[in-house]
Amino acid sequence: MQQHPDTTGIPAGCPAHSNTPLYGPEFGSDPERHYAHLRSLGHSTPVDIAPGVEVELVTSYDASLYILQNPALFVRDSRRWNALNEGRVPADSPALPMMGYRPNALFSDGAAHARLRQAVTDSLATVDQVRLVRLTQQSADYLISRFSSEPLGQAELMAAYAQPLPLLVFGDLFGCPPEIGDRVIVGISGIFEGTAGADEILGGALAELIALKRRQPGEDLTTRLMVHSARLSDEEVLHQLVTLLSGGTAPLTAAIGTSSALYLSDDWPAGLPVEDAVVQTLWNYAPIANYAAHYPTQDVELGGRTLRANDPVLISFAAANTDPKLTEHREQLSSKAHLAFGAGPHACPAKDPAFLIAATAVESLLNRLPDIEMRVPFKELAWAPTPWSRSLITVPVRFTPRAVPSATASAPTASRTAQTVQPSGVPSPGPSAPRPAQDASQYKGGLFSRFRAWMRGE
Repeated sequence: MQQHPDTTGIPAGCPAHSNTPLYGPEFGSDPERHYAHLRSLGHSTPVDIAPGVEVELVTSYDASLYILQNPALFVRDSRRWNALNEGRVPADSPALPMMGYRPNALFSDGAAHARLRQAVTDSLATVDQVRLVRLTQQSADYLISRFSSEPLGQAELMAAYAQPLPLLVFGDLFGCPPEIGDRVIVGISGIFEGTAGADEILGGALAELIALKRRQPGEDLTTRLMVHSARLSDEEVLHQLVTLLSGGTAPLTAAIGTSSALYLSDDWPAGLPVEDAVVQTLWNYAPIANYAAHYPTQDVELGGRTLRANDPVLISFAAANTDPKLTEHREQLSSKAHLAFGAGPHACPAKDPAFLIAATAVESLLNRLPDIEMRVPFKELAWAPTPWSRSLITVPVRFTPRAVPSATASAPTASRTAQTVQPSGVPSPGPSAPRPAQDASQYKGGLFSRFRAWMRGE
């Protein structure tokens, strides 16, 4: 009688000798179980990041840190990708927008990376912390004012709060006039929703913004990138903006949504500050779950496996942060030791502002709606079925309906100690049916325009 192997505990769809699919409803429903299975196979193992797209996924904290901090042996330029160059990656693969080469700091190495990275970090360093707190509070007040007076006293925080808040903050920081800001929001939102033509909308809006700043420089991040001593071309400025905007908004959305839900959960210990909820989110629910493709410059032996030159090696920030070998002594580590913001030369350059925005957003929500509570237990919330990000689909809440103060009432509160979060990227929320792009006339009076009008008291 033939003996069948014991596959207890192995995720369905992962029979022996086939890769674990890191996408779809089954993965999204219980990613921790998938990561536990993958860890049982070693420091790294091949997975399918999308249909027909195999990558080596690193789940060990120590191995992840070794790769992230070894840029001579593991580079980021995806033009090396063997399978892509050999025509083995489907042309319509959802992995291509995430892993395909772009002329930005994220996909550059050596001197090219240092030049672009310096322009980004120097520009971000000019952001005033007090102004950032105030802008986040104003954005929070505006969004809360849109749903807090609902007669039923109910809202869905991801769509009503966590998703639009980073877009409002970034639109202002990058100096977008209202009409351009509306189109930037439509473009970025469309990219994550699978809207046809969203890339063109975002690219066109940013090209117009750059042209405007050439004529009328301002005290904003776009202008600072353009006048930096690295002398970026307009094309290079555009690609850095795409990375900062799209790569910053999605992780912040996930961090704000998860941190809010975690803080409001029945299991959250009373008395702990909001910052602790953000830190725990970064450790246990890394907003960028699996990303940062590296390409070995030669065959490398790692944990008993051979990583072939120019085959993609992805870091599972989610699995590395929850590596049992790490969690045994995690209390002795710094709260910043997580890999949610990456590590090494490609670590997120905006980790401190990102942490500040997330913590201020959660605190503002609690201050404006002090009796807010979850309508569903945290453990029953659903996660987006995508390999790239760890983001809640919905965060349903209830509260006592109330009026919200105008924007002029906003002011900075307590200062914070800046901390750390994620690698850059453009996480995709998963497959959805493409929707037609809007024409330009439909952007007028969009979210950013209404926010700016609200700030003016109109």
